[in-house]
Amino acid sequence: MSQRQVLQVFEQYQKARTQFVQMVAELATRPQNIETLQNAGVMSLLRPLLLDVVPTIQQTAALALGRLANYNDDLAEAVVKGDILPQLVYSLAEQNRFYKKAAAFVLRAVGKHSPQLAQAIVDCGALDTLVICLEDFDPGVKEAAAWALGYIARHNTELSQAVVDAGAIPLLVLCIQEPEIALKRIAASALSDISKHSPELAQTVVDAGAIAHLAQMILNPDAKLKRQVLSALSQIAKHSVDLAEMVVEAEIFPVVLTCLKDKDEYVKKNACTLIREIAKHTPELSQLIVNAGGVAAVIDCIGSCKGNIRLPGIMMLGYVAAHSENLAMAVIISKSKKAIKNILQKCTYLPALEPFLYDAPPNILKHVVGQFSKVLPHDSKARRLFVTSGGLKKVQEIKAEPGSLLQEYINSINNCYPEEIVRQSLSLYYSPGYSDTLLQRVDSYQPL
Repeated sequence: MSQRQVLQVFEQYQKARTQFVQMVAELATRPQNIETLQNAGVMSLLRPLLLDVVPTIQQTAALALGRLANYNDDLAEAVVKGDILPQLVYSLAEQNRFYKKAAAFVLRAVGKHSPQLAQAIVDCGALDTLVICLEDFDPGVKEAAAWALGYIARHNTELSQAVVDAGAIPLLVLCIQEPEIALKRIAASALSDISKHSPELAQTVVDAGAIAHLAQMILNPDAKLKRQVLSALSQIAKHSVDLAEMVVEAEIFPVVLTCLKDKDEYVKKNACTLIREIAKHTPELSQLIVNAGGVAAVIDCIGSCKGNIRLPGIMMLGYVAAHSENLAMAVIISKSKKAIKNILQKCTYLPALEPFLYDAPPNILKHVVGQFSKVLPHDSKARRLFVTSGGLKKVQEIKAEPGSLLQEYINSINNCYPEEIVRQSLSLYYSPGYSDTLLQRVDSYQPL
């Protein structure tokens, strides 16, 4: 056998490996193929290819693994159990930019599913390597690393703290200053995911100088970037008066009010959320928003939106109303009440309204309960869900004046259920096994 024939065997083997990883990566983009690939043992076949001598095979194998792990937590768990993570982390530090992007994608795909899987990524030492990637010259590598860090941090305080301890925040703040829009978006999203868990984590983001740079991007023409910027500022402002005041001091008013007229619905929603998170803290902050024209702008925004997009604006008006005691504010609020009432009367998707039972100001709570009293008598599925979610329990805890409109609404809701269900709603919510029998009564009960 000639030298050429011998080498041809190796060429055919390399070609076969290349075709295999390319085809698996392609098949993994279609959900209907995932189970077949899993049953065929694709994970164990891809693992050795991560260390292949051919760089393109390594990269494509990592891409295929990422697509599979992204699909569900079982496949993500298989990546962890197959000891694939240590290989990825090692290669993340050593390989070229194409492999780094693919490896960071796998880590993101695994970490997104649960805190346990995200913790597995932390335990294999990935955070330090991902943070180093935030300093890479290639914007795509930075973006992939920021995305993975954000997905790890979003689960809980401990994981966010681990990301902070690895030194990610100063580099993420540098990333939001880069010219690439996609990198700005992902870095702002990661800062939002870190800030949301606790005042201490939010303070760490603030100490790195993030607020000033985020505030400068409020008027960026890219809608997706504005969504993330507004979200990050909201997650910072929500924790305390001091943090909210720091956001305000970055001169976001009246600039942020222009976002309430944006074409993008989620930019409007996130802008309302930011204003709400500031308004809720003190009468002084609410007064500042009123002075900037914020109440009128939010009312106009509510009128131009549909469905759940309006809810943060409604809550913001309620917080302002709850703080107000002067006549001028009362005039503004009287107009707001009418707008709120009109919007709530059009909202028939009850799960979206249910959070308002827990933290809406009294002047809004009445209209929320009223909407439940109108929809529940005509929707059996909603009645059952209202019991199992604890909504009926919460309604029993509302203190209403006898003979008031609020008490009438509560009575109407209670009339949708058998008397013993209402009486036992507290124990019903906390006793899932016990509740099955009573829930059958809910399903068969016909309101008067």
